[in-house]
Amino acid sequence: MSYSPEPIDTSDVELSPSVRELTEKLAKNAHDVWASGRLREGWRYGPKRDDARKTHPGLVPYEELDESEKEYDRNTAMQTLKAIIALGYQIEKM
Repeated sequence: MSYSPEPIDTSDVELSPSVRELTEKLAKNAHDVWASGRLREGWRYGPKRDDARKTHPGLVPYEELDESEKEYDRNTAMQTLKAIIALGYQIEKM
């Protein structure tokens, strides 16, 4: 099997300051959605990831994550916002 990812080109998208403010909120939400799913599946906090024991070090509040983990969630949020705009949608606060 050959897989060739083709993400939406967001290289020309600049986020306004108000939209950039969403990044941290969406990053926290992405983490909370992921953690909620893991907890429902019976996972719990553990200092090391162990699939057999269902433990994961990321099952902590977003604020307690390592900066590298937060950055992963921020990048996901930012790229999603950029993709929405690249597809021609507008983001505005009501």
